[in-house]
Amino acid sequence: MTDLQNVAQQFVKQGAVSQVASYGAGNVNDTYLVTVSEPDAANQSNRFVLQRINQHVFRQPELILLNMRAFTDYMQQAMAQEAHNPTRRWEAPRIIPTRQGQDYWVDEMGGFWRAITLIERAKTYPRIRDANHARESGYALGRFHRLTSGLDPALLHDTLPGFHITPQYLGHYDQVLAARTPPPEGELAQEAYGRAFVVARRDIASALVDAQAQGLLALRTMHGDPKVDNILIDDATGQAVSIIDLDTVKPGLVHYDIGDCLRSCCNPAGEETTDLSMVTFDLDLCRAILDGYLSEAAHFFTPPDYAYLYTSIRLIAFELGLRFFTDHLAGNVYFKARHPTHNLERALVQFRLVEEIEAKGEQINAIIARVSPGDTATKE
Repeated sequence: MTDLQNVAQQFVKQGAVSQVASYGAGNVNDTYLVTVSEPDAANQSNRFVLQRINQHVFRQPELILLNMRAFTDYMQQAMAQEAHNPTRRWEAPRIIPTRQGQDYWVDEMGGFWRAITLIERAKTYPRIRDANHARESGYALGRFHRLTSGLDPALLHDTLPGFHITPQYLGHYDQVLAARTPPPEGELAQEAYGRAFVVARRDIASALVDAQAQGLLALRTMHGDPKVDNILIDDATGQAVSIIDLDTVKPGLVHYDIGDCLRSCCNPAGEETTDLSMVTFDLDLCRAILDGYLSEAAHFFTPPDYAYLYTSIRLIAFELGLRFFTDHLAGNVYFKARHPTHNLERALVQFRLVEEIEAKGEQINAIIARVSPGDTATKE
């Protein structure tokens, strides 16, 4: 059994660890809140976050720390160069080195540990509460993208190769489908619908990859998991103060992030509903998120960046549905499933969301046109 007190003490330079308690609701890493007897001089807090990185998900966890060191240092420099805005608080979690000056510690069982600063007086929420919360969530993602927009993506490691490369997911789907033998009772009606749905939209899979290859969209720093429960909201002001869960930060297209943010935040029914009639794409939330996002991202966005916004919203919803559907056909080998058709149900939610996005395409494009400067023809 791991001695958590001893692990935590490796990151404490003064004082002693007084408490280690489970923290948060993440389902990848083991996360703890550590309290020490006296504040650290550098961090000015007597609490910090301790995590054991899941090495089944992240095969080279040291690359996560190299990435985090690179982009957080860059963000701090970028913030220092900006004119101070006294009405807005913004913080980035920072790595706390060990007593030996290393960015991580490996225990005798091979467990990989890191410590990061705790951002006080703020919390996350599981769902978008209102338009202001949506706007602040968009702002947080835009703020992250803006502060890292000048960072050379070549300085970051790709910790999740193939992530959000939709043609690769489509190729894997084809392989699984070709190797699958339908059950004795025959194919489920929902599976037949799913196959037809994918066939009808195969041509959109490479839209963002092709735009990048053509030089229309630039490789930048992407967050990788910009869902609402990774946005820290200030307890007093209701303003976004940080975006956390930085293990998936890597070189990529910011459109993967904004598409995923809009996909996840604008469907109030969530990913786990079984009532497809409740699945919708909320245009008011979409407008609020884009307003918040572009208040920051407009500083570096190009005309093609605006033009591919609708594509990203539609594509990322299709991509996640495709991944759920593929995993169902493969026997639920990637995503955890509570019952045999759980991933099929998840896929149908995303496919229904794609249909909602398509049905509201004209209205979504009107929102994008309103926030876009000049003539930026939207890519369908």
